[in-house]
Amino acid sequence: MARKALKLASWTSVALAASGVYLYSNNYLDPNDFGAVRVGRAVATVHLRSARRLCELCCANRGTFIKVGQHLGALDYLLPEEYTSTLKVLHSQAPQSSMQEVRQVIREDLGKEIQDLFLSFDDTPLGAASLAQVHKAVLHDGRTVAVKVQHPKVRAQSSKDILLMEVLVLAVKQLFPNFEFMWLVDEAKKNLPLELDFLNEGKNAEKVAHMLKDFDFLKVPQIYWELSTKRVLLMEFVEGGQVNDRAYMEKNHINVNEISCHLGKMYSEMIFVNGFVHCDPHPGNVLVRKHPDTGKAEIVLLDHGLYQVLTEEFRLDYCRLWQSLIWTDMERVKKYSQRLGAAELYPLFACMLTARSWDSVKRGIGQAPVTATEDLEIRSNAANYLPEISQLLNHVPRQMLLILKTNELLRSIETTLGTRSSASSFLNMSRCCIRALAEHRKRDACSFFRRTQICFSEAFTLWQINLHELLLRVKGLRLASWVSTLLGWLTRAPH
Repeated sequence: MARKALKLASWTSVALAASGVYLYSNNYLDPNDFGAVRVGRAVATVHLRSARRLCELCCANRGTFIKVGQHLGALDYLLPEEYTSTLKVLHSQAPQSSMQEVRQVIREDLGKEIQDLFLSFDDTPLGAASLAQVHKAVLHDGRTVAVKVQHPKVRAQSSKDILLMEVLVLAVKQLFPNFEFMWLVDEAKKNLPLELDFLNEGKNAEKVAHMLKDFDFLKVPQIYWELSTKRVLLMEFVEGGQVNDRAYMEKNHINVNEISCHLGKMYSEMIFVNGFVHCDPHPGNVLVRKHPDTGKAEIVLLDHGLYQVLTEEFRLDYCRLWQSLIWTDMERVKKYSQRLGAAELYPLFACMLTARSWDSVKRGIGQAPVTATEDLEIRSNAANYLPEISQLLNHVPRQMLLILKTNELLRSIETTLGTRSSASSFLNMSRCCIRALAEHRKRDACSFFRRTQICFSEAFTLWQINLHELLLRVKGLRLASWVSTLLGWLTRAPH
């Protein structure tokens, strides 16, 4: 009964929070009545208090509620900063199952006690997430492994949690018709059963490892199938620091720009070329390390439960849209945004995709990096356009929702590393878009001559991009040389 009361309280909190944001975004609170500064501070205080309560209640209810809280924490384009910054802790500070519960799950699924399966098993988990936690262990043959164990009650409780979520979201919609949050329920219904099946996660891990086998900077831990079930996943143990930990990278002499470039290249390949996308790249799931043999920087990709499979039509339209955004072709931006369901809200859609202001999109997103002023402007406008954003999310293809979440998580990492909106990331995206579209055209070509034409066109365009990148590097080196010379002259000048 207490659990039910907590659930109702948590989702009532969501409803009240939504109504507060709704009133603010629709100017029912007039800043001129009390002074813009005082009202702004008061609203921020209410947001922060509500966000903390929501976070506490997600932790109390665990499982599905933490999962939804994590998703809300990634919606920087939709929710006030007080919510997103508060709810982001759910990625790394989720409640833990007791050792007794862990033993119970392993006993039920593998038919043996922990001491019969492992030479040693750490009682303290390496990390706890919404659906499971991971322990370090050593097998009797000496292999060090990571053991992912599902929280015992989360599977049985998840269907009831989703039903309650659906009822409360419908209730919010009755109070505020402009609020369209049913997409959140639909996504939970579709994705949660897949995430609760660890055998599916293991297959995803092997698929992405094979798909990106040419990337020598990527490490996907090997799955040990002999001791894996739907609730227990055994994998190779790999150490590393979180991808947003600059201090770890500096200590281990790992180049931050190189890691950011690798991360962008990896995700561009997944999204634009393969259409099979790891959709939970929060820092706890993306580690960095020096390869023990070669000493090269390496990205370790963990937690393969949530993937989005893109249809070919969606993937190609998304390629063309990003190409148009990068090359500032506004007619094609409008065309492909509308093909992806944005209708007349295509300027808002472009801003959500790029996390840039409409003025920056029209000038060219690669022309200048994001400034603090522009970032603040984007967040302020997000509150003003909340009903439109909600409407847009309810009309774009469902595939787009996880892509938007993935974009936000990657952008958050880049912001922490100080590499956001770098020219190299856009060039990597361009290369992948060109390759994907050329491959599609080659498949549709009806003659050898036409395929050869497409190959030459692709090679020439990629050469142009490589030349452009080289010129940018030379320009950067020349600028660095000028700055160094100037500093040397200034240092000598007083003597």
